[in-house]
Amino acid sequence: MAKITIDYDKCEGADCAECADVCPMEVLVLEGDKIVIQEPDECSLCEVCMDVCPEECVKVEDDE
Repeated sequence: MAKITIDYDKCEGADCAECADVCPMEVLVLEGDKIVIQEPDECSLCEVCMDVCPEECVKVEDDE
């Protein structure tokens, strides 16, 4: 299972939302003006969210 963390001090939320836009498994979603992690066990560890985040807020690690 993936361990996903978001640095909310740097995250621009709704002003950016690149990670939520590209997540193929819909693990990262925009709720209001904040990015939230839902169903982390569905994460495929593709790390696309990490690649697109301009502020490097998202971290995905294999938790196994």
